Amino acid sequence: MTKSRLIGTWTDPQSGVVSHILTPPEGDIARVAPLQQSFYYINQSLSADGRYYWFYCAFPPSNDAHTGRCLGLADFQEESIRWFPETAFSAASPYVYPATADVYWANAQGVWTLSVDPQSSPRRMGGFAVSQVGNRPIKRYATHFTRSPDGKYFGIDAGVGGDTVIGKFSLEQGQVETWQTVQRIYNHGQFNPVHPDLMLLAQENYVNPISGEYIPKDNRLWLIRKGGQLTPVYPESLASEGYEKTSANSHLVDPVDCVRKDPRQLHGHEWWSADGEYIWYIHYQTGVERVPLSVAGPTEAQPELMWPHETVSHAHSSPCGNYLVLDSMPADAPECHHVRFVNLKTQRSVDIVSHMPQASKALHPYHMHPHPHFCVGGHYVCYSTTVHGAADVAFVRVADLLAATE
Repeated sequence: MTKSRLIGTWTDPQSGVVSHILTPPEGDIARVAPLQQSFYYINQSLSADGRYYWFYCAFPPSNDAHTGRCLGLADFQEESIRWFPETAFSAASPYVYPATADVYWANAQGVWTLSVDPQSSPRRMGGFAVSQVGNRPIKRYATHFTRSPDGKYFGIDAGVGGDTVIGKFSLEQGQVETWQTVQRIYNHGQFNPVHPDLMLLAQENYVNPISGEYIPKDNRLWLIRKGGQLTPVYPESLASEGYEKTSANSHLVDPVDCVRKDPRQLHGHEWWSADGEYIWYIHYQTGVERVPLSVAGPTEAQPELMWPHETVSHAHSSPCGNYLVLDSMPADAPECHHVRFVNLKTQRSVDIVSHMPQASKALHPYHMHPHPHFCVGGHYVCYSTTVHGAADVAFVRVADLLAATE
């Protein structure tokens, strides 16, 4: 992959870490979109053999990260790159099946798939029945598709009218099975990679669509099992005496500082460990934490601080659980923007990007954060970058990062 003409190299001037960037400016292969962006950290985007790579494309001012992006495809064997305007998707729904490189996504019309065969065209797999939605608009089918352990379903956290519909979509039957419908926003649904019919969801900040009133989340992390109801990972307050922090939601047009008196209000960006036994997440203004699934829900559930970092924005753990990648993107401190690798075994870290340039204002609607994550079985880190002045995708060899943190 990294030897392809589609890939160029960039070396961080401070750490010396080498990133391999798609369609570099000095190359002879043209970019296909003004924004070329890596998938959201939950989902893989490379085929298992490393030949095919799917990525997000956008053409400002084409709406925003909710409905303004489509897909591009790089073929590292044929050294070709294409984009597909017909794949316009909602939220961050695209999912790539590693064995075949087939891609899946959702929009208001339903769930779709497309293969890497140049002669293929999008095929609708199914969606909600009319009886399930009536005349209500479908805002999203899923924040990001995740597949059940048996491979037969996608997790659903659909926005339908003013409701959140939680459940699963059958890849064989093309139908949605509803587990629970709630009025508050719960999103970022993720199937546990090992335990069947178990999903992790996030309580989201809420903006009243009529008044514009902003209601912040009060308890971020929740679990649901088929046949059950949403249950908080941390049912009791985690606040110590005098706990009080101030934070703002950077996703708002006009961010408002809010006082937080419970750490559960400052949890976010959650994910499952590869073995399905831990819930990892960001504790904003603190660092990266995790909690064992075995105690999630009971009152004795307590967080474990895995890596302190006061300005961490997003993170992801390796399949073995021994390494982390993270980004720091505080809106009020652009000088602190960086992407970092952490070796938990040696307690050492190295910057992949020591200073990430701010994206242009035209790209802000597309949530242009690095979102670093491990891919190809943990052998590479993938992230979005702006080091060349444009939005593009980058890869780093984990072997290089381990050599720098031994």
